[in-house]
Amino acid sequence: MEDNLYAAFDVKEIAHDGEALRLIATEKNVIGEISLKIFINGTEYASLLCLNQFTEELALGFLYSEGVIDSMDDIASITYNPRLFAVMINLAPGRAVEKCESLRSVTSGCGKCYTYINPLKHEKFLAVSSADRFPLSNILHIMKDFERRSEIYREIGGVHSVLFHHGEFSVFNEDIGRHNCFDKITGVLLKNSKMGLTEDAMLFVSGRVSSEIMTKVIRLGVPVLVSRSTPTVAAANLAREYNITLLGYVRSKSGFVYSGEERLLL
Repeated sequence: MEDNLYAAFDVKEIAHDGEALRLIATEKNVIGEISLKIFINGTEYASLLCLNQFTEELALGFLYSEGVIDSMDDIASITYNPRLFAVMINLAPGRAVEKCESLRSVTSGCGKCYTYINPLKHEKFLAVSSADRFPLSNILHIMKDFERRSEIYREIGGVHSVLFHHGEFSVFNEDIGRHNCFDKITGVLLKNSKMGLTEDAMLFVSGRVSSEIMTKVIRLGVPVLVSRSTPTVAAANLAREYNITLLGYVRSKSGFVYSGEERLLL
């Protein structure tokens, strides 16, 4: 685990001494957080609260999810300045940011005010057409393994995790924000020229599925999203509208199917 992902704090642990309570001095690791700036052609475009890892991938995935870029061909250069916590991106000739798109400051709690699909980018969000079918028993097995993979969560806590699963290429990521995990995975796929795998892949997420998360899945074009927690009403409606198979509250032998059951093999 990277040292810059957490810091040690002197704390007091609550302990029981028979019927009495007492405080014991101890040391506990606390998850880290940075405000990552994304600059496009020299202008600050967004500020994201996140873990200090996969910074370039996060910036790329965020810009793809927002519809600013469509592939790595839209990027002329990308560098990370660790002193400023800033990703510096220059777009390819002919690419530009819409003038109406102002600076975005995005929290770590999926609490953005623009959680639905931007009408100016609506043509980039297409219904998933994949007709592939996925064995339900395999989904339950992958979820069981997925729940045990988060080293940061086991040792420190404070993070969510997301898994992109495909037979040829899988990506596991953790962050203080679920939306950051999805964007980092998208960035990894872009950098490794693996975007072509999305149409027959699955995504697994440890936490709640909001409308913001669902728009990222739609933009990515992955047909199956599996959560250990619940979707919101808006997310479930988007899943049905854009033909995403959505499962929630999935544990080792149980769960609920909110949309797209025709893709599941029993």
